[in-house]
Amino acid sequence: MNLLARMNDGPAVSSVSPRRELGAYEALWLEKGTTFKTIAEKFAADPTAVPSDFVSASVADARAAEVLTALKKVGVSRFGTRLNLTGNYPSKLRDAKHPVEMLYFQGAWELVETRCVAVVGSRNPSEEGVRRAAKIARALVERGFSVVSGLATGIDTAAHSAAVEAKGHTIAVIGTPIGTYYPKENQGLQRRIAEQHLLISQVPVLRYASQHVPQNKLFFPERNITMSALTEGTIIVEASDTSGTLTQARAALQQGRKLFILDSCFKRDDITWPANFEKRGAIRVRDLADIWGALGNGTPAPAN
Repeated sequence: MNLLARMNDGPAVSSVSPRRELGAYEALWLEKGTTFKTIAEKFAADPTAVPSDFVSASVADARAAEVLTALKKVGVSRFGTRLNLTGNYPSKLRDAKHPVEMLYFQGAWELVETRCVAVVGSRNPSEEGVRRAAKIARALVERGFSVVSGLATGIDTAAHSAAVEAKGHTIAVIGTPIGTYYPKENQGLQRRIAEQHLLISQVPVLRYASQHVPQNKLFFPERNITMSALTEGTIIVEASDTSGTLTQARAALQQGRKLFILDSCFKRDDITWPANFEKRGAIRVRDLADIWGALGNGTPAPAN
């Protein structure tokens, strides 16, 4: 398997035009009141439908042209899409409560077929939290797992960076469109992941550009749900009681994924969520062996 195979290189349903479906999907997102929930309900009502079944060809083609122009302006000339009902769309994404119908990506799509574990947590972690995230990411790489995170400041950045430095694979699921960098200080890391690993976005380009920051912030917790669905389990390093990370914790349990919470979280007296999630089936991690006991030892990465 060539992990660096790129873009729309796999088989697809012969009657589907990726460009037209992209435009149709973007058009659906421009309809008033559209959310991941409303789109999921639309497709659940007709499980054989693709976006172009709901949008005229002329509108879909026009929206596709707008997207390509917008992405070109921010320097994105190479990207791929994955559409439900086509061969390369991962069936595990359907475990989400409101599964996405289309994703944008840059990089090695085949990484979604590897054993994936998410490492997530606070945007404002302690120094020890950063060290723990890096240690866990390196340990996952050593066992052949791909490290998945959301490219946010803090724990996410530490996990991605450690995986890259350990010469492993990492997948970033971002809460902005491809070609948009948030936080800006991660622009270099995002580009490296897009070129050498895998960057995924479920955020519609035109909808994002047409609304303001408060509304666009809602895309971040939704990407956590997709991140969980892509993985075998989620490891939470640090998080407050109001952290968006808890959206992913809830999603992991709902989707039947493993949820790991570091022991250090339980020792804090200013938060209550760890005990609550443990009661619901989360695994308390006192030692990394607790992770391997639940996931297995993985497949050791070959020596360089």
